[in-house]
Amino acid sequence: MNGTLNGKVALVTGASSGIGEAIALALAEQGAKVVAGARRTERLAALAGRACGEVVPVALDVTGRRSAEAAVAAAVERFGGLDVLVNNAGLMLAGPIEGADVTEWTRMIDTNLLGSLHMIHAALPRLLERRGAVVQISSTSGRIASAASGVYSATKFGITAFAEALRQEVTERGVRVVVVEPGFVTTELTDHITDPAMREAARQIASAIRPLRPDDVAAAVLYALTQPVHVAVNEILVRPTDQSR
Repeated sequence: MNGTLNGKVALVTGASSGIGEAIALALAEQGAKVVAGARRTERLAALAGRACGEVVPVALDVTGRRSAEAAVAAAVERFGGLDVLVNNAGLMLAGPIEGADVTEWTRMIDTNLLGSLHMIHAALPRLLERRGAVVQISSTSGRIASAASGVYSATKFGITAFAEALRQEVTERGVRVVVVEPGFVTTELTDHITDPAMREAARQIASAIRPLRPDDVAAAVLYALTQPVHVAVNEILVRPTDQSR
């Protein structure tokens, strides 16, 4: 344990797998006390058992405002405050706009966009108290929209826009706001896709390139969080070398 983040308290959403799991483990390894939130609590328990450091599981559904508030309250009750919020929870239900199942649009908006807003609203008073940081895990789809990912891209563009407005409101009060935009990452995200053609397209992309690993994204988050307090790394775009867009 290097201890770069000793004494810091971090809450990571969507921590039961993939990028969120890697970020929780990386923060704990650097000495942070981590509250790992997700719906799949059995996976969180396993994560806590593997961590090199202190990781506390908490049941969290970011689509519910009360659940978001409860997760923040749990972090404060356990550790006395909150220094870092990592908004990672999300899902990608790719597919064309024509003939879409609009309930999938609602699920993405509720989880990816509104979920991160609920978490920030609940956590911000605590982050202001300790001049902390918000990390928003976005995507290259928050920079470049493409066919068959319209609503997913809309949620990621929204995350970036909200983050910039938040940054302007809180930066002079010592809170840093970071947007991390990964390209293609090997995670369970594409498993959420219900459209068979889109799921196969994602599989083909993954097999044609050397995708990022969740640890690569976690490293970007650590880079931003471990800068001197007068340095704000507001945006990190990280793609696989093989990914052209």
